Amino acid sequence: MVREPSIALKTILPFSENRVKQRSSDLEDEAPLIQNQHDDWVESTPSSPVSPRRRRNIRSSASTSNVSSTNTPKAKSRTISFKATDKLKDKFPPNLIRNQKYNIITFFPLVFYQQFHIFINLYFLLVALSQFIPPLKIGYIITYFGPLCFVIIVTMGKEAYDDWKRYKRDQENNSQKYQIMTRNGIKLVPSSKIRVGDLIIINKDQRIPADLILLRTTETSGACFIRTDQLDGETDWKLRLAVPYCQKLPSDESLLDVDAEIYADSPQKDIHNFVGNFSKVFAEDIVPQVEALNVENTLWMNTVLASGTAIGFVIYTGKDTRAVMNTSHPETKVGLLDQEINRLSKILFLVTLLLSLLLIALNGFRGLWYIYLFRFLILFSSIIPIGLRVNLDMGKTVYAYQIMNDKEIPDTIVRTSTIPEELGRIDYLLSDKTGTLTKNDMELKKLHMGTMAYNIDTMDEISNQLDAAFGKQGKDIHPQRASRTTSTIMVGKSRRDMSSRIKDIVFALALCHNVTPVIDSDSEVTYQASSPDEVAIVKWAENVGLTLVFRDINEMHLRTKHDKTTEEIFFYEKGADVVMGRIVQYNDWLDEECGNMAREGLRTLVVARKKLSEEAYNDFSRRFHEAKVSLSDRKAQEQAVISTILENELELLGVTGVEDKLQDGVKTTLELLRNAGLKIWMLTGDKIETATCIAISSKLISRNQIIHQISKLDSIEAAHEELTSLQTKGDFCLVIDGESLQIYMDNYQYEFIELAVELPVVVACRCSPTQKADITRLIKKFSKRRVCCIGDGGNDVSMIQAADVGVGIVGKEGKQASLAADFSVTQFSFLTKLLLWHGRNSYKRSSKLAQFVIHRGLIISVIQAVFSAIFYFAPIALYQGILIVGYSTVYTMAPVFSLVLDKDVRDDIALQFPELYKDLTKGRSLSLKTFFQWLMISVYQGGAIMIMSIVLFEDEFINIVSISFTALILNELLMVALEINTWHRLMILSEIITLAIYIISMIFLPTYFDLAFILTETFVWKVVVITAISSLPLYIVKFLRRRYSPPSYLKLS
Repeated sequence: MVREPSIALKTILPFSENRVKQRSSDLEDEAPLIQNQHDDWVESTPSSPVSPRRRRNIRSSASTSNVSSTNTPKAKSRTISFKATDKLKDKFPPNLIRNQKYNIITFFPLVFYQQFHIFINLYFLLVALSQFIPPLKIGYIITYFGPLCFVIIVTMGKEAYDDWKRYKRDQENNSQKYQIMTRNGIKLVPSSKIRVGDLIIINKDQRIPADLILLRTTETSGACFIRTDQLDGETDWKLRLAVPYCQKLPSDESLLDVDAEIYADSPQKDIHNFVGNFSKVFAEDIVPQVEALNVENTLWMNTVLASGTAIGFVIYTGKDTRAVMNTSHPETKVGLLDQEINRLSKILFLVTLLLSLLLIALNGFRGLWYIYLFRFLILFSSIIPIGLRVNLDMGKTVYAYQIMNDKEIPDTIVRTSTIPEELGRIDYLLSDKTGTLTKNDMELKKLHMGTMAYNIDTMDEISNQLDAAFGKQGKDIHPQRASRTTSTIMVGKSRRDMSSRIKDIVFALALCHNVTPVIDSDSEVTYQASSPDEVAIVKWAENVGLTLVFRDINEMHLRTKHDKTTEEIFFYEKGADVVMGRIVQYNDWLDEECGNMAREGLRTLVVARKKLSEEAYNDFSRRFHEAKVSLSDRKAQEQAVISTILENELELLGVTGVEDKLQDGVKTTLELLRNAGLKIWMLTGDKIETATCIAISSKLISRNQIIHQISKLDSIEAAHEELTSLQTKGDFCLVIDGESLQIYMDNYQYEFIELAVELPVVVACRCSPTQKADITRLIKKFSKRRVCCIGDGGNDVSMIQAADVGVGIVGKEGKQASLAADFSVTQFSFLTKLLLWHGRNSYKRSSKLAQFVIHRGLIISVIQAVFSAIFYFAPIALYQGILIVGYSTVYTMAPVFSLVLDKDVRDDIALQFPELYKDLTKGRSLSLKTFFQWLMISVYQGGAIMIMSIVLFEDEFINIVSISFTALILNELLMVALEINTWHRLMILSEIITLAIYIISMIFLPTYFDLAFILTETFVWKVVVITAISSLPLYIVKFLRRRYSPPSYLKLS
């Protein structure tokens, strides 16, 4: 390949994600970590004069782990020889992946414990077991064990199926074949047989089976790329570097003859940190050659090799690997509706107990009254509906299906199907900013150099100035055009000086970054970087004449129409102003201009450099190498060297302003949600000015709303004064920075959160991921309300998992937030439909379904109670066998379950009038008030059916079972029809088919139904009368209520 004119940069700084896991401008969570967690920072390892820069080590996002490796001897640091014996290799954990929850021995005990931990299931188990005691036996045992066994078998089947799928996935991973280098040649072994100390050959697009040290690659430079989206959710490729000594060997087979050993620190969860050494062993009297190893030299398990072929040395296997240690199993979220239903179940038990005691008391506690008490408890056990949880779980599945198949919110995924009702009860929405409210689609809009500035309209002038800097201004510069550009005026400076300054900052921006050009399958060049604003700056540099065409661990190539080289050595650095302001030379414009850009909503980056002499560079290189190979406090030693030699008195080159565009529909969405009564918090790592600007431009802060800002509090007294002043204010928006917020969290937690939860909008800036999660938990704790968190990056995972409802956006920062969330969407605006429509339907439908299932159990128990009271308080079952089982299944289940298709308003009405959502958050659809209303309805209808059956059929008393049961079934079908707001064809079908099944079953159940009797006109008209008496009054009440006191949604529709 013929190289175009380029600038070759020898031995340029190696880079990888431990140095590039950041946003260069206004990086999320950067400042708080700088201010409060300085020890989490490392500096780049500059082995060349160009572009070493500050990098942050980002910790693994997984906040919990089910693996603890520090409690075993195997979790200690290790030194493994290239010629390790089999005995030594076998001391380390096997390389097995096991995600199963159960095994053959533990499956039944654990599942039974989980099921009978639920009050309803435990109650029915005790009732069923009581049937083995002769005095308590009522009817057939199958009628009690049948429903319970059905529920348990369905649940066990689901658990077994899910665990079987986990087993198959584990088996598939454990059986994948890998090539291992041995003295007897290359062997194919399954992943589960890989051991510490093995040499593994990894091909392109192959999953890494264990934690490895990269020894060699097919690239002469010793570099390769990996994809880490299955480990940390990030979509960008990461660069990895081979051990220099091994890369220089003449062949792969030479590795088998190397007499060396690798030291690795103890296993830990942090995927962005590693401390190790490679030691080449010589004769006994020669000091070993030691090369420092860090995360750049690692290939973590479950990452994928994206380029070339690599050979790795296994250092961790099985439970010691980073991937396994970061496998967290967040606690299952339990919805508020489920908690309310559990409480109602306990109330229903008390109702059952009181009803039994009442009948015993009315009978004067005669005879073996305690036996009768238990028999009544068993008779009335249907009051607590065992099928309630099954119906609700099936309903949740329907809601999840409807959400994922909504064409207006495409690619939405329900990852937690147990809490769709929570979407309808959200009071607080906590949102990230970058990538959530904004697109994470960056464009460089401004470049400021103190005495001159360029904006989007005058950027083309910069390429002309570059030509001038290279001595070509004669034919390329247009003075007339320049004179019209007010932003390029320089007082007291020559044009040559201006061009030189522009050249300096453009070169700095073209060199100081972590971007790598990659040729994809279509032979097109794309840029890979850890942050989109890095790519935006490189693309801008390309537009003005400096194109990045090649990069490896040793050099970068820039294509330019100029051919000019220099032997000068420069250290370049760029970063947030809060960091850079302390290490650049004195100036009087940096803070002001950064503030101005932030107020325009731009993400700022400060660019600086330092010229080094040959002696200074050599001194730095020597001292930094000593710090690199240190095994104790390595980061602190590296930081000390960089701070002492490089990071002081830097020459300030300028400030860039990058625009992050708002997501589509953000303004409308925030306005609708605010009108729906949601209190919205924006939690971001950006500076106050930028966050405030975005909050205003996105309409998060409404017009004319007062903004109160709290920042840079330095004492508890100052925090107390601010808090006191806030308590005297009315409705306002609070903007607070992370440092001040932490003071309140540590000292005035209750007072601050009590005030903050009442505000309509809060903007918290410079927040760390930990602070985001802490705020979420505090709001949940103090407000007792439902909290929804939405974000798109790995730094939002903790917040999402801490929320009642976590929503992840699939964005440019990767899929980590999406994978950790309960619901995954592709853009912020989908939140409107998700909450206002699907949340509404899920909550309203489940509430109605739960109450109707409870009513179904209560009414049959009331009929039993009236029957027993009339006939001498005898604890004898009125309905037995197939009738009692069929009542809650084939005779009523389909119509009752069809309520999950009901809707009280159209979707356009729900979205047009978000105020309807406010009623849902009050929890009125399922409350003690509605519960007792249904209790009274059940008492009335059960009593009416039983009493009227006896009154009208006094001459045919032998048929009391068929009479009352038929009226009961018809009553339930009519009650379902009464509750439906919008008919669906499946609802009509379920009613008709269920009625047909009941009529047909009467023919085949002669024990309970006398066919000659039920075909008479007398039977028919009297059943109709009984049914009318039990249900018609409720229709009249419903009509009058809708006529004279309609609910708000009826007024709109």
